[in-house]
Amino acid sequence: MVMNHRIPPEIRHIHLMGICGTGMGSLAGMLQERGYRVTGSDQAVYPPMSTFLEKLGIPVRSGYGPENLDPPPDLVIVGNVITRLNPEARELLRRDLPCLSLPQALAHFFLEGKIPLVITGTHGKTSTSALLAAVLDVAGLAPGFMVGGILRGYERNYQVGSGPYFVIEGDEYDTAFFDKGPKFLHYRPHLAVLTSIEFDHADIYSDVQAIQAAFARFIALLPQGGLLAAHGPDPRIQEILSRAVCPVATYGLEDRWDWAAREIRPHPGGTVFRVYRRGQFYHEFHSPLAGEHNVLNTLALMPLLERIGLSPETMAAGVAGFRGVHRRQEVRGVKAGVTVIDDFAHHPTAVRETLRAIRAQYPGRRLVAVFEPRTNTSRRRIFQTDYPKALAGADLVVVREPPDLAKIAEEERFSSARLVEDVQAAGRPAWYFPDTEGILDFLRGSLQSGDVVLIMSNGGFDGLHQRLLDSL
Repeated sequence: MVMNHRIPPEIRHIHLMGICGTGMGSLAGMLQERGYRVTGSDQAVYPPMSTFLEKLGIPVRSGYGPENLDPPPDLVIVGNVITRLNPEARELLRRDLPCLSLPQALAHFFLEGKIPLVITGTHGKTSTSALLAAVLDVAGLAPGFMVGGILRGYERNYQVGSGPYFVIEGDEYDTAFFDKGPKFLHYRPHLAVLTSIEFDHADIYSDVQAIQAAFARFIALLPQGGLLAAHGPDPRIQEILSRAVCPVATYGLEDRWDWAAREIRPHPGGTVFRVYRRGQFYHEFHSPLAGEHNVLNTLALMPLLERIGLSPETMAAGVAGFRGVHRRQEVRGVKAGVTVIDDFAHHPTAVRETLRAIRAQYPGRRLVAVFEPRTNTSRRRIFQTDYPKALAGADLVVVREPPDLAKIAEEERFSSARLVEDVQAAGRPAWYFPDTEGILDFLRGSLQSGDVVLIMSNGGFDGLHQRLLDSL
């Protein structure tokens, strides 16, 4: 059956299937702010998204079913967690109700008449897009934005915005059950950043070449009057830059790139670095973010901000005032001399760079890495030999058994026990636990004053961060 993507001439009531996802919940808030009546349904209705929607007064039905489409909404937006076999999706198809995917809806309702600024790449999308939105806001440009993390100071991840620009985190994950292409193909990019291309999302991409091909399609969407900021040292990016019909500005840590960051100096409040444009000194920046990877994320925005017309001084003020994103090197608390940090890192490259950044921020202190392989890719054995090297920067490593392993074919499953054995073989103390309770008990008995505990997961990790602080 063909999906009905016809948009009704008059829309009052919009229903979101899978409303408790980060992007869908944000879209619900934005649509309500625009004056629409919004309802939703989801299988997993729990905090923080359930309380967020409750505060907005958006009714959410727990579970999926045909009754959720009564009375019939004018438009249904379908999240990418919804399968064709979902009972509510089957009823949607049977009734032939108008429907859109999240990216289609975002483009229709919020990108029309705007200049989209799209941040893409395997790594750094959330931090980079959040920083861009904050800098534009400080500059008085009132941008709209939707990113994948909660901005500190805003305490939400979206803003409708009244200015000419809209900042979007360009996700390469698939769009919906009726559209298996990446989300970012719907975002009408005008100015864009491409941070990196590595293998990820093993559940939908067969290999890194398939991911590279998706980014090549994205680059080809940029108009001649647009601009692409591309990480110059990445060979996979270099291989597809010929697809761009717009100007390309490269960035990196060496003078051979159009934009370069040098003289990088970590300090307790973040990082100081100097930016050079085509070999000429441009400006010095004081960033509250730690790590070389965050220097590159900040540098990536310079070509776009210059095109928009911001002065180096305005850029520097925006960067210095950025308060960061929750769950990105977020200090959750200090108790009994132990610092507990939360981070979203899960890809081996992100794990390695996050450890490097935290090490630079806390020199001379014991660094304890606690890792939960939870994503569709990290639960597979694809990076089995990469994680031991990624975790080499920690003084002590603690790894949890991946959750929901039964959903992965036995021959494809990642082994946390083997990871720990490999870390131990490399001369680092490491421990494996089948559940979070074991990790909590171990940490309570092992931590000392002065330790820094970096907890890495793309999920809630059973509330380990706060439970550990409460128990110290």
